[in-house]
Amino acid sequence: MVKLDILSDPICPWCYIGKTLLDRALAAHPDHPFTIEWHPFQLNPDMPAAGMDRRTYLESKFGGKEKAVEVYGRIAEAAEEAGLTINFAAIERTPNTLNAHRLIHWAGIEGKQTAVVSFLFEAYFEKGQDIGDTDVLVAIAERAEMDGPAIRHLLQGETEAADISSRDAHARERGVTGVPTFIVANQHALPGAQPTALWEQVIAEVNAQIKDQSE
Repeated sequence: MVKLDILSDPICPWCYIGKTLLDRALAAHPDHPFTIEWHPFQLNPDMPAAGMDRRTYLESKFGGKEKAVEVYGRIAEAAEEAGLTINFAAIERTPNTLNAHRLIHWAGIEGKQTAVVSFLFEAYFEKGQDIGDTDVLVAIAERAEMDGPAIRHLLQGETEAADISSRDAHARERGVTGVPTFIVANQHALPGAQPTALWEQVIAEVNAQIKDQSE
């Protein structure tokens, strides 16, 4: 198998779109060679722990309402092209995603990372839930058949918080400036939401290389 590392943030709409496009290629090619691992990258590492009002955040980040509307208009178009409906109107707060990344890390230990990532995207982009809220994260963990009370206990402490921040910083030191970023076999980086057709091409090429090496 070939490692596919994905740097992502669960409040990043391009990450949601990128995952959707990748998932379609994987579903169409069940013989794909990838073992997937998700890694932390916070779009807003300095976000207050309690998050902030989404409108305030967007206008501050993009320099005003008009620019924010322009940027998210393009995102909405890309989501629609990918067959996704993102309910931006339902999102009232932009959360700090440190605890969501901690949950993704713990899910990885149990082999449930991709499920948890999917549920985080769904909770935030489709239901407008605050994925910085402990109750929301515990519910997502339980939906993925993880131990809810144990996750709640971990979230109430600082377990893995420093490690998540360190991994995020390490990614930036390696040159990652945005997400999603896909790294194939620890060698080839593909930044951005890549089309399904490109992933199908990558799958075919990697499978061909594996076949050649085994002959």
